[in-house]
Order: sequence, then C-alpha cells, then structure tokens
Amino acid sequence: MAYRPTWQGHLKLSLVTCPVALYTAINSGGDVHFNLINPKTNNRIKMITTDPDTGPIDRSDLVKGYEVSKGEYILLSNEEINSVKLESTKTIEVERFVAGDEIDRLYWDSPYFLAPDGKLAQEAFGVIRTAMEKSGQIALGRVVIGTRERILALEPRGKGILAYTLRTDAEVRNPNEIFASISDKAADPAMISIAEKIIDQQEGPFDPSQFIDRYEEALKALIEDKKKGHKPAKVAEPEDTNVVDLMSALRASLAAKGGAAPKDGPKGKTKAKPAADKPRARKAG
Repeated sequence: MAYRPTWQGHLKLSLVTCPVALYTAINSGGDVHFNLINPKTNNRIKMITTDPDTGPIDRSDLVKGYEVSKGEYILLSNEEINSVKLESTKTIEVERFVAGDEIDRLYWDSPYFLAPDGKLAQEAFGVIRTAMEKSGQIALGRVVIGTRERILALEPRGKGILAYTLRTDAEVRNPNEIFASISDKAADPAMISIAEKIIDQQEGPFDPSQFIDRYEEALKALIEDKKKGHKPAKVAEPEDTNVVDLMSALRASLAAKGGAAPKDGPKGKTKAKPAADKPRARKAG
C-alpha cells in the first residue's frame, strides 16, 4: 500500500541537506464511521454551507476570518495565508540536541515517520540518521503542518526516523492548577505495602496487541447483529462500588490475585514490611 506523505521538504543538519517526506504514524481513528441519516427517508444528510442572510453559498467562494471584536473580522484569502513564508514550511532544520528524558511527557503529541524522499536522498539521510543514533540524543527542529508551525522531536527508529510533534509551553496546563486540592496527608504505609504487592502481581511486558478498542469491537458486533436482523441485547448497567473499608478492599484485591493477605497486627492494623526487607528498583519513566 502506497502511503501519501503529510509533508514533503528537506531535513537539514548544519550544511547537510536531503529531501524527506513526513508520514503520519497512526491510523486516523477506528474502523467504525457513522453518517447522519434521516430515519423517515433513509437518506444521508448533507451539510449545506449557508449564509444567514443570503442562504446557501459555495465553499469555494468563502475566505477565512479572524474575529477582532464581536461580529468584526479581519478577512484573509488562501493566497494571503500562503504568502506567509517560514523556512520551516519547506525545511526541518535541526536546531538543538537534548537528552530524551529532559522532555516532559506532557509535551509529546503526534507521531510521524520521517523517510528519505527518493533514492538520491538516501545517502545524506543515512549520514544524518546514523550520526543522531550515535549521539543517543533527541534532535529538535520545526515544521509547518497545515497552518501551524510545530516543534519536532526526531530520533532514529529502524532504518528511518521517528518524529513527534511537541506541544508548546502555552498549550500545556500547569498540573498544580488541577492537583492543588489533593490532600497533603501521607497515605497509610500498611495500605501502600499491600498496593505494592498488587502492582507486583500485575507486572508484565507492554504488548499493544492486548489493548484493543473494546467499544469499537462491541459496535462492530452490534452492526453485525443488526445486519442479521437481530435486536440488540440490553446490557446490564455496571454496579456502583463504594469502598467503605479501603484496607479490606486492598486485601480482597490481593487475595483475588493469588496473594496472601497480610495478617492483622496489634489494634487490627496490618504491619507494614520494613522498606529495607524488600528493596525496590527505581524504574525509568
């Protein structure tokens, strides 16, 4: 299958330049797509562009407008928008190299594949990609996609380069604005100990094939049933769970996974295992 590039231009590292193409690394949504249908006629609804004063209008006659005050717009044609020329509209110039762990996960956005555009580009592309691989760092550059200039984080992936757009500082909220109301009270060490055991029981490798979109699969099954003339079965609502005794809930969770629930210590409390008895490796990320 031939993929259409999202962007085509050049990759530039100092004085070394080569033609490249940027491809989206993900599929656009799931396989189930719906259209709006009028159930009385079974006709698909058409969205008509309409002016509230003059009625329907062709999209090709429209221009873009930026609202400067209520009901007042600065009008811009596509030609005027395209007249704004930045180097990043045609060139990804590597501006800086940083360690990968310096980029907060909040800033990572959409993944793309960057590949040489044509056979003549492969030698220069290979030089840049291999040099990046040997540095062990993330390259930062810029690119204009659509009408936005985006920061790109580049790192070698296989024979090509994985490129991630990064969110700008203005796009990322300060987590303290959300987390400020969370209590500073320390959690019960005994409960933490049980929760850690539950985490240990559920450890395993990341296998993306195990994480399917269950909602989409259910929609596909529903559509198949309706194609066969079956009425959809009514699904029972999940029961609300209200954890009154957190310690009991933690112990039950541990026991359900095959672990032995800790015995009660004095005054009905679970004894926390000393941290020195079970050193825990610090995990990256």
